[in-house]
Amino acid sequence: MPSDQSTWLIAIPQDGDSEGILPEITNKLPQSTSVAELGIPSFKTGTLDSLIALSEELPKQDAFFTATVAKIVDTLRNLLNNDPTKLAQHVLVNERSVDNYVLRGWKWNDSRYGVQRSLREMVDVLNKEMASIDNVMKAKLNNYNIVKGSLVQMQRKKTGNLSVRSLVGIVSEEHVIQESEYLETCLVAVPKIITKEWTSKYERLANMVVPRSSSPITSDSEYTLFGVVIFKRVHDEFVQKCRENKFIVRDFVYSEEQIAKQEEELEIADTTEKELWTELLRLSRTNFSESFQILVHLKILRLFVESVLRYGLPANYVGLAIRPEPKYTKKTLSVLTSHFSYLSPRSSGRSKKQSTNEEFAGEYQSLMEQEFFDFVLYEVPWIVL
Repeated sequence: MPSDQSTWLIAIPQDGDSEGILPEITNKLPQSTSVAELGIPSFKTGTLDSLIALSEELPKQDAFFTATVAKIVDTLRNLLNNDPTKLAQHVLVNERSVDNYVLRGWKWNDSRYGVQRSLREMVDVLNKEMASIDNVMKAKLNNYNIVKGSLVQMQRKKTGNLSVRSLVGIVSEEHVIQESEYLETCLVAVPKIITKEWTSKYERLANMVVPRSSSPITSDSEYTLFGVVIFKRVHDEFVQKCRENKFIVRDFVYSEEQIAKQEEELEIADTTEKELWTELLRLSRTNFSESFQILVHLKILRLFVESVLRYGLPANYVGLAIRPEPKYTKKTLSVLTSHFSYLSPRSSGRSKKQSTNEEFAGEYQSLMEQEFFDFVLYEVPWIVL
């Protein structure tokens, strides 16, 4: 059964029985169902062998095209923090809603995909365009994710407890001994529950710890950061003893230059991320519009190819776009099946071959035609906000 979360595109032969089909169907379907005529051009049919080859190839292209559109929507959704209101403002086709594009006078883009071309040529053009969009989106998204990941890593260093977060901005010049030949300041994050143990033990953790040199610098809910002065020669021993006692020595060397450099890197990463976010959002919006149009054009080609194979010549067909109300999906399908039952003798009984290519299986596999009707039917998935 067709999905209740998609718009149905159907095709029937253009003959005397199809005259006035739109008002007839509209009157029979539930009132909440949207119906519109869909212009199917009279393409060059080509040979039977070429039609059969296309019929076997097009499901794979359909799955790829559908997945590409879905990935762009996911990119937009992630960029907009899953905000459905904002997403609705970006999943537009030529500044029109998806439903408006499909259900308000859809026409084949003859200036872009001239019908004087062969079916094979048009499929190749559509595939080339969609592959280009997919490659560009992958490259831009990968570039953005790298910069975003780097920024998040830098920002993460400023968060967390004192055992892991960056000490830039926490430890200042007066907290450490600098330019001493023999002494150094060790910074130690001590769990609050064992600060008394630290106070009683630190002087004996190594032979050359300066007595009474432990001084608290700052605290958070879990740790207190202490500075303690030791001789450089016992550094490794002191660190090892701290580790054994669950005191965490932070690897930090105070440097004005290093602090300035880190702040500059963070600022650059933040600016770059915002610029790439803006660029990716603009590109995703544009490519959604482009890719959705390409997808619908491929669906029309599928309707045509299947109609020729099923009904034969002349290659003149009437198309309808139907947006079913989910709760009336079964009734809508029943009405269509009953209304077009007169086509049963003309249908060749051509069985539908489902794609078994696992490369394209997954969430959108249901878009493949799985049932046989007297009319030709393919689906365009709704964009879930």
